[in-house]
Amino acid sequence: MRSPDEFRFARLAPRIARAPLTLSLGLALAACGGGAGQPGLSSAGDVTAPARSNGPIADFPVVVGAPYTVGNTEYEPADVLNYDHVGYATIDAGAMGYTGAHHTLPLPSYVEVTALDTGRTILVRVERRGPMTSNHLVALSPAAMAQLGASSETPVRVRRAVPPEDQRFLLRAGQAAPLRMDTPPSLLTVLRRRLPEDGGASLRAENAASPAATPRVPQPIPTVEIAPSTAQQTPAPAPAPAPAPAPAPAPMPVPAPRVADVPALPPLGSSSPAPAPAPAPAATTAPAATPAPAPAPAPAPATAVTGGFVVQAAAFADRSRADRVARDIGGQVTQAGRFYRVRTGPFATRGEAEASLANVQRAGYSDARIFTGD
Repeated sequence: MRSPDEFRFARLAPRIARAPLTLSLGLALAACGGGAGQPGLSSAGDVTAPARSNGPIADFPVVVGAPYTVGNTEYEPADVLNYDHVGYATIDAGAMGYTGAHHTLPLPSYVEVTALDTGRTILVRVERRGPMTSNHLVALSPAAMAQLGASSETPVRVRRAVPPEDQRFLLRAGQAAPLRMDTPPSLLTVLRRRLPEDGGASLRAENAASPAATPRVPQPIPTVEIAPSTAQQTPAPAPAPAPAPAPAPAPMPVPAPRVADVPALPPLGSSSPAPAPAPAPAATTAPAATPAPAPAPAPAPATAVTGGFVVQAAAFADRSRADRVARDIGGQVTQAGRFYRVRTGPFATRGEAEASLANVQRAGYSDARIFTGD
């Protein structure tokens, strides 16, 4: 017969056997719960994104982080939806997959990176802060740099994107997303003009200092002294007065025809014949009128003498912008089709035109050119 202690031990034995397993699971779950959603901060302010997984939950939570400094530049991370900058890329040699490092974008986030020398555009997942040794706009992993066909110091455009889930899935798995549409050469030319000397420059209208966004304040333009022209201009000859028309000749008087004299009748009873009537004189013919001389042809109008050289600063489709530039450089606006050309001149010599060209280019219109004719 069993004692009461033996019956109590028999009932507790299964629970005691399960205790180590329960304790182990509890410790494992506590370790996972303590690490999830707690990205680490290094001494340099580096923020790391949550661990990569194959589900959309890996894109959350989105980490922004506190401001930090690299060299002499302070960066303040922010969740900017319409981020669009140009700058220069560098390589992050130790990074894996098709990823990138950025100074201010949230982690993780997705961006389109365009090489401004070729127009090729790729999709990258931003997972790290950086680069921490320079103020380059973005640092790309070796695989992303190879897909872009670029190298360190390549000028790039970085624009935030919201790709479909299937492309985010590929990037989270360390695989390449399909290439985006290439940027046309005309847009690449405009973007390269906005490149800063280093760092990055915003393309957003409220931040970009462009004539369309911010009114251009006229600045004093350093001028170059222009020597007076030595060209001799021959004045046009004065037109000769037109000859007065010749007066019409007065009509010549035509004498009235004379009636033949009626012979006197002989007296009654006379047998002498009546004298024959005298022949009527021939009618006098009026002389023919002399034709008036033809007037001399009028001389051709003289052509105004104009200079042979003009300097064209720019051409605009908007008349108000053309007028503003003309006021800045002291030029004039002429219309050519649907465009308004801003020009200075005309100049009689090329030396005068080149001096004006230097002033116009110094005013900021580096594409100014010298033209001849109208």
